[in-house]
Amino acid sequence: MKDFFAIMRRFLPPYKHLLGFNFLFNLLSALFAVFSVALMVPMLEIILSQDSEVHELAAWSFNFSDLKQNLYYYITQLKSSYGPGLSLLFVGIFLVLGTFLKTGFAYLASYTSIGIRNGVVRDLRHQIYQKILQLPIGFFSEEKKGDIIARSTGDVQEVENSIMSSLDMFLKNPVLILVFLVAMLLFSVQLTLFVFVVLPVAGFIIGRIGKSLKKTSREGQNKMGDLLGIIEETLSGLRIVKAFNAEKRMDERFEGEVEDYKSIMNRLMRRRDLAHPMSEFLGTIVVVILVWFGGTLILTGTDTINAAEFLGYLAIFYQIINPAKAFSKATYNIQKGLAAYDRIDDILSANIAIEETENAKSIDSLKQGIEYRNVTFAYQETPVLRNVSVNIPKGRTIALVGQSGSGKSTFVDLLPRFYDVKEGAILIDGIDVKDLKIHDLRNLMGNVNQDAILFNDTIYNNIAFGVDDATPEKVEEAARVANAHEFISSFTHGYNTLVGDRGGRLSGGQRQRISIARAVLKNPPVLILDEATSALDTESEKLVQEALEKLMANRTSIVIAHRLSTVRNADRIHVFQDGEIVETGTHDELVEKGGVYQKLNELQMR
Repeated sequence: MKDFFAIMRRFLPPYKHLLGFNFLFNLLSALFAVFSVALMVPMLEIILSQDSEVHELAAWSFNFSDLKQNLYYYITQLKSSYGPGLSLLFVGIFLVLGTFLKTGFAYLASYTSIGIRNGVVRDLRHQIYQKILQLPIGFFSEEKKGDIIARSTGDVQEVENSIMSSLDMFLKNPVLILVFLVAMLLFSVQLTLFVFVVLPVAGFIIGRIGKSLKKTSREGQNKMGDLLGIIEETLSGLRIVKAFNAEKRMDERFEGEVEDYKSIMNRLMRRRDLAHPMSEFLGTIVVVILVWFGGTLILTGTDTINAAEFLGYLAIFYQIINPAKAFSKATYNIQKGLAAYDRIDDILSANIAIEETENAKSIDSLKQGIEYRNVTFAYQETPVLRNVSVNIPKGRTIALVGQSGSGKSTFVDLLPRFYDVKEGAILIDGIDVKDLKIHDLRNLMGNVNQDAILFNDTIYNNIAFGVDDATPEKVEEAARVANAHEFISSFTHGYNTLVGDRGGRLSGGQRQRISIARAVLKNPPVLILDEATSALDTESEKLVQEALEKLMANRTSIVIAHRLSTVRNADRIHVFQDGEIVETGTHDELVEKGGVYQKLNELQMR
């Protein structure tokens, strides 16, 4: 339970006012519950028995015996004046009023606890999403997307269903149990002490069973992450699955994981469903022992409690049984929910490797240029870049060429600090990028990638993405520069056309031109083009290349290209091989050298 209270300390502080109201309403509900039960005792004693009549009024005080005597006195007067029948009706009316107030305050307590519960779940979801946005790209290359989605959805749902559904029990039941125990002590100290001995034994047995749930539940949550991972991979690669007739193989793989998940959940749910019958069985044993012990006290005359008071005592004890059983059920649920929260906490507590320095500097323009100074970088052990030095003056275009895996994409990913260099430094206008504000640094740059990343939204919102002051006129102007306005206007809904998941309703050339329009609208000083035309047909490539040339005019540009024809006019071309720059120069200079670039050029010419 220590982990449960740690979670509560983390998420409950914003709801202190609701917690205060919840405690007050639960306390009032418990007091009126005791009041309703307590009225039964004088009703039984006075109305049904002449021996319990009281004809003297005691001095008012907070002494329980004096309060009891005065209550009996007024009921005796009521009986003498109106007779047993009407007296019974009057007492019944008080019982109804007490029950109304009890249930009314119980509802108000539940009303406030719902606000707390849903507020905490909302905060948890928001914190996860915020953390996903803050975590470096490297974190997601090491984790399965399906597992992250499972933690953000299924695990949060499990926390809501298990831990947060039990929150109401922990806000209400301690108050109820405390008030009922005080009332039981007032009825009989000896009987209540006996209950204190018997109940913990039953609670210990239930707690031992509940502890085993956490491990099994964690296995189930991990397996669900694997299932969602397979589904995500299948949806992303469905074309390949069908092309290679691999439906049976994927189905067998998924079936095996589903079978494992079924076995885990069988164990988990069978153990969880043991909570109710076990608590009911143990509760019955406790009641039988209590009735035997109380009956013995009454029959032997060793205690001051009488038969009517013992019946009232049992009524209050039954009021304790339901909260106690709810505690046992909550224990099972919480263990299950804690396993899900542990997986969520793996994200919430993940280290944000890309952090902003305390006195980071602001920057809003590029004045001199960019310099890579002896940069070395490795994802794991083997370096991807080795001692790379490049100078990019403002307004110049440099191109990066070389075989796949030579370090070109890593080179440009280091500039906006998607990753941090291991050795060396990257400087903008002579300032290390680690000393700049991350938002300002990335605001200097616009990206156009090989795989145009569009969101399931309108064309307008995709072009205006990340630009706060976008207007329809500016969006249309950006689309014209990107050679996109013509095809956008041909759609029935124009700029309000939905592009579908990842832009699936558009062709590759259309997606790429919208991506270019987005970069045009941002109007960044530095432009990064990563294989922007490699996946296009000839006609689309021509349109996109024209748009890129307009975009690159008078900008500092870094272009990654496999098609050397697209970078012939670059001011400087850097040839990468195994993480190092092996050649540098213009197109003509590199061809004359007859080295790596010349070989690549000849292969493409052929």
